[in-house]
Amino acid sequence: MEKTYPVYTLKNECNDCYKCIRDCHVKAIRIQGGSASVINDKCIACGHCVTICPVGAKKVRNDIDKVKALFLTGKKVYVSLAPSWAGVYNFSKEKMIAALKKLGFAGVSETALGAQEVSIQTAKMLNKGGAGLYISSACPVIDDYIRLYKPEFANNITPIASPALTHASLLKDAFGDDIKVVFIGPCIAKKNESDKHPDLISVALTFDELNYWIKEEFIDVEHIEINEDCKFVPENAYEGALYPLEGGMNETIRRVGIEKNDVTFIGVSSLEAFDKSLQNINPNKITNKIFVEALGCAGGCINGPCLSSEKSRIMITSDIYAKAEYRDEIPKEPKKVIYEDYLPSPVKKVEYSIDQITKALKKISKHKPEDELNCGGCGYGSCREFVNALISGNAETSMCVSYMRKIAVRKAAAMLRCMPSAVVIVDSNMEIVEANDSFEQMFLGDMYEIFASRQDGLTGASLDRIIPFGELFKSALDTGKDIHQEHYAIDEKVYDISIFTIEDNELIGAVISDVTKSEIDRSKIAQKAREVITKNIATVQEIASLLGEHMVETELLLNSIAEGYDSNINEDKK
Repeated sequence: MEKTYPVYTLKNECNDCYKCIRDCHVKAIRIQGGSASVINDKCIACGHCVTICPVGAKKVRNDIDKVKALFLTGKKVYVSLAPSWAGVYNFSKEKMIAALKKLGFAGVSETALGAQEVSIQTAKMLNKGGAGLYISSACPVIDDYIRLYKPEFANNITPIASPALTHASLLKDAFGDDIKVVFIGPCIAKKNESDKHPDLISVALTFDELNYWIKEEFIDVEHIEINEDCKFVPENAYEGALYPLEGGMNETIRRVGIEKNDVTFIGVSSLEAFDKSLQNINPNKITNKIFVEALGCAGGCINGPCLSSEKSRIMITSDIYAKAEYRDEIPKEPKKVIYEDYLPSPVKKVEYSIDQITKALKKISKHKPEDELNCGGCGYGSCREFVNALISGNAETSMCVSYMRKIAVRKAAAMLRCMPSAVVIVDSNMEIVEANDSFEQMFLGDMYEIFASRQDGLTGASLDRIIPFGELFKSALDTGKDIHQEHYAIDEKVYDISIFTIEDNELIGAVISDVTKSEIDRSKIAQKAREVITKNIATVQEIASLLGEHMVETELLLNSIAEGYDSNINEDKK
């Protein structure tokens, strides 16, 4: 179990459903031994696999202990609280601040302060810049996606650090360079951002982690005591609070002001939508200014993977708008600017030879172009894409649904074909789904040769018209109970029958053995045995009779001899 990266897999919980790889936009998932794991170098930490995993096997790294370790250093630790908190939590900012301070934080500040500085600097850049494509740098998911998968657009990312990094720098300016900053929000990718910039953000927590920590410390936020110190530092945020909403950044830039009104503002949220928006576009041929507010989550940060709220997105959006405050006048110059270059770092794509691809395709029984179904069951868009992953060691042949079905069918067919007993599978309409050769030989008689030559055999035939004991099958279908009949005699035949349920009331199977000959042989043996026994009894009786007569004669003879001896002895005495 790998916990160093923000997203990892509990392998014992993974049920090899391949849903994570199917829904992963960048296919940053490796399947080994039927278990899915994240490929760190390819992952952009969007967190989609975490939200869609049906068994919860995908987990987010818990960094609460890292924050507790910061407390032990004696350094003051400040919170950079993502602006989406206003829509997620139902309690007041005073109670939120009180709860965070009770956990051990020295102060709480809004990340929206940094967002405001980013908007001012972006507006300044757009006013001074020429025609071209400008892509916002606020979302770390989008930044990494471009660097790794769309490197040709890396130069189009505005070279400004994210609101969170800018805000952390503002806090250090206000409270000292030796303070520690912990970001808290709905985003997993912020953990990557803090890992890359530990000098600004020491740790990034999610709202899920915050909720867990509050419960762990038995803090009742609803009834927590508040005081005059329960306020955001160094000051309240204003229009920056709109950043978690799709189009929120664009609105704040408009509020700052575009001098010539010559910028086209476009909002795009979700990786799929962003990917499509970049298709067939050459940024070098753009003749006007286009600014794209790009967010990795559909609808913006209010749909972050660790939002931890059951509220509807409409209500979250409404609450954020309701709590946001606006300045009458926004400065034209930012207080703080952190420049950052988003250098391309494209994921290396290994090109495999035609021979390698052909061999890999054969492993999954794809011998002809028409065999390549491109069904997507494996999680990949095409069979070719799948075998590329197969060759690279990121996939297994068992992921191919059609291949595994063929294997299963072949194994089942081989078993059925080799079984000496008759085997038949029947559906709820009493129609044959599958029957082996032994079944056809046993019950078709003279019609066997005709059906044996058919490609589908008896598939679709009515069972009642073939066997004389269809009522047993009907009973098994109706009751859902298995039926075992030994020495079932019908029409001068004797059968051993085992009927079993495959799907309740829908599909049943049966194994049937014709034991007529063996029963006849057993009857003959039994009859012979009875004849032998009868003869033996008669012989024994005769022997006994003869022995009885002989014993009587012997007794008479011995008695006469004894009497003769007695008379001779008496005469000698006289």
